[in-house]
Amino acid sequence: MILAGRVTRDNVVTRDVSETVHNGVEYCLSPSAPAAATPQGQPIALEILYEDKYLLVLNKQAGMVVHPAPGNPDGTLVNALIAHCGDSLTGIGGERRPGIVHRLDKDTSGVMVAAKTELAHARLSAAFAARDLDRQYSAICWGVPTPSEGDVTGDIGRDPRERKRMAVVTRNGKHALTHYRTIKAFGLAAAMVVCQLATGRTHQIRVHLAHIGHPLIGDPVYLRRRPPVATMLPEAARRFALDFPRQALHAQTLGFSHPITNVALRFTAPPPADFKRLEAVLHDV
Repeated sequence: MILAGRVTRDNVVTRDVSETVHNGVEYCLSPSAPAAATPQGQPIALEILYEDKYLLVLNKQAGMVVHPAPGNPDGTLVNALIAHCGDSLTGIGGERRPGIVHRLDKDTSGVMVAAKTELAHARLSAAFAARDLDRQYSAICWGVPTPSEGDVTGDIGRDPRERKRMAVVTRNGKHALTHYRTIKAFGLAAAMVVCQLATGRTHQIRVHLAHIGHPLIGDPVYLRRRPPVATMLPEAARRFALDFPRQALHAQTLGFSHPITNVALRFTAPPPADFKRLEAVLHDV
């Protein structure tokens, strides 16, 4: 029999383990406190770009997790939305992710929309599923894509060699299409690109740009080795780019039809300070 938990012997804590239970040995388990059944509101500042009684558009900061998950039980966008909107948000679109229509990775900044009513949630979710919207991202990648503008296609699914990563796969993936356009080249070492999503797969831009040999600067998952083009940068710029602490990706623009009034809405948020600093350092090369 295997027993999992916090093990003590003679009232002395030994370690958190899973181990075999032996005859004649007394064990004492201290289970973790139960998590709240639903997320709780927390007073976390939000940069709100637009709000009415049906929806809210905000500029998510890098480092904020969108909804509670293992390892991030609170301090999320959902906790902030519940505190901001009150009990009216509870349960909209699901108890664990109320109001959430789409997601951005924890360390990706930029424009998001959240629903405040069930009808708005249903219609916004349908618009995202049908790709009936405009999503543009700013990114800074290693190297300069050739051609300077084009489409990246390739089904995206779990990396068969490392299940925590996504990858372009030939089996069991979902169709994905990303259009990119190079805005600025920093010599041959790096480039700023604008990416427009035709589909919305997990880590799509990060996976597609890495697939064509231009991973995002700072990407902790898809930048697997020191890029050779980094040697083209002066030492200070090279060090800054190699030490950039997150993927250089910002959800710049989100356009969609209002789910109730059908009025066309379009929101743009400037990149955050760290993204601008990276651009400035590379620009001075």
